[in-house]
Amino acid sequence: MKTLYLMRHGQTLFNLRGKIQGACDSPLTDEGIKQAEIVRDYFINHEINFDFAYSSTQERAVDTAEIVCSYKNVAHLKGIKEWNFGLFEGESEQLNPKIKEGETSYGDFFVDYGGESSEQVQKRMNSTLIEVMENENHNTILCVSHGGAMYRFIQKWVSQERIKNIKFTNCCILKFDYSEGEFEFKEAISLID
Repeated sequence: MKTLYLMRHGQTLFNLRGKIQGACDSPLTDEGIKQAEIVRDYFINHEINFDFAYSSTQERAVDTAEIVCSYKNVAHLKGIKEWNFGLFEGESEQLNPKIKEGETSYGDFFVDYGGESSEQVQKRMNSTLIEVMENENHNTILCVSHGGAMYRFIQKWVSQERIKNIKFTNCCILKFDYSEGEFEFKEAISLID
């Protein structure tokens, strides 16, 4: 049995300003750096050591991973980048569409604006994380990603009822067991309010 710790990046300038950041990027705030340090200390105190550490190619995830796992080189993966929101990138979060009653995602909404569909994000996350976990000597892995992408990934493996109780805060951690192409959700760890 292998273990994946899938983690969201620390607070960014765009998080603070209520801006949509998917494919675009903004730096970690001082608070975001402190959040990553809290998670680093959590892993140290719980004696959780990673065989390998990965982040998305976006600066906010790379910086978070390098703080949390400074004893490892962090490899960058495009497959765990945030959802591309097309023309909505950098705009106010108030412009995000409302999710229709009975639905659990934005569906294809952003495709018409040059972004990705929810299905594309989920497939990309899932195939990338399976590929990572299938590597030899990958028993305990850290992957630092993004809220939207993580949400779509977890929707493949966890019931919507259970997902409702997960806080997708900055630096939240989702722990999964992995075996033979299947992820089993174990717990959500949120050290940041």
